[in-house]
Amino acid sequence: MQLNPSKIEVMQFLAQKIESVIEEFLKNIDTNWQPSDFLPESNNPDFTKEIKEIQAQCKELPYDYMAVLVGDVITEEALPTYESWLIDIEGISKAEPHGWSKWIRMWTAEENRHGDLLNKYIYLSGRVNMKQMEITTQHLIADGMEIGTARDPYKNFVYTSFQEMATNVSHRRTATIAKKHGNEQLSKICGVIAADEARHAKAYKSFVTKIFELDPSEMMLAFEDMMRKKIVMPAHFMRQQGEKIGTSWSHFSDAAQRLGVYTSMDYTNIMESLIQEWNIGNICSLTGAAEKGRDYLMALPDRFRKIAERSGIKAPLEYQFNWIL
Repeated sequence: MQLNPSKIEVMQFLAQKIESVIEEFLKNIDTNWQPSDFLPESNNPDFTKEIKEIQAQCKELPYDYMAVLVGDVITEEALPTYESWLIDIEGISKAEPHGWSKWIRMWTAEENRHGDLLNKYIYLSGRVNMKQMEITTQHLIADGMEIGTARDPYKNFVYTSFQEMATNVSHRRTATIAKKHGNEQLSKICGVIAADEARHAKAYKSFVTKIFELDPSEMMLAFEDMMRKKIVMPAHFMRQQGEKIGTSWSHFSDAAQRLGVYTSMDYTNIMESLIQEWNIGNICSLTGAAEKGRDYLMALPDRFRKIAERSGIKAPLEYQFNWIL
């Protein structure tokens, strides 16, 4: 189904501002942090000693924490899927290397460091069956994802705004928990990744803000549609060796809920913050359908909050992640 041409025109207009967006929300590659900044140097005489210190610190981390940390690594490592999805959005042309495709390449380059850093760290930790984790990662990339956005740029930017905020919450919480268990190094690692996700969220939210100025009714309808469907995380097809698609994901989500890393209340809070940031209650010149969509959105946080207050994962962990030793 062909999109309304106005969306293509809006995307082409926004593409003219990409250089300023990159300058504001992405960091200079030559001065940005790299994974090696947070890991032992292999040519250092104390390399073996430093690895033993990492392993000693990681022994204190709970099972649920390791499950969530490895799940986060797998999610970050599936980056090829995310790049191929974004580059296929309507209004983004690979034939225009200095427009949207440049943003996607540079965003991918920053995101790529996250999986590299976490992967190396958990390898050194001695707590992870790397082959099983790698099998899960390969399955996830091979299986892809279905997030309900199709190729619609407006829906995709709602999704990326939400998802980047969610990953910021998750990495920030894993940083806090690592620090509580005395693992300062892992806390710092998760913290710098969380900071990247926060910057990326600001960028995608700014795209939606601008679209609301240019095409308010269609943007409102896209936001409503994504909230009706509910945002699913990009790794929702996660599975271990021999499992059906999505089997591991539900247990990973349960562990995150139990640990307080990412909960149904966090989902509600992110939704509410987006409604506030995009000033949904005060947007003018809407069609009748978009007005109804706005009414739906404005009532949604209270509904979700009541559900979140009644829910919660309290059952003990029975599922075994084959990634964890």
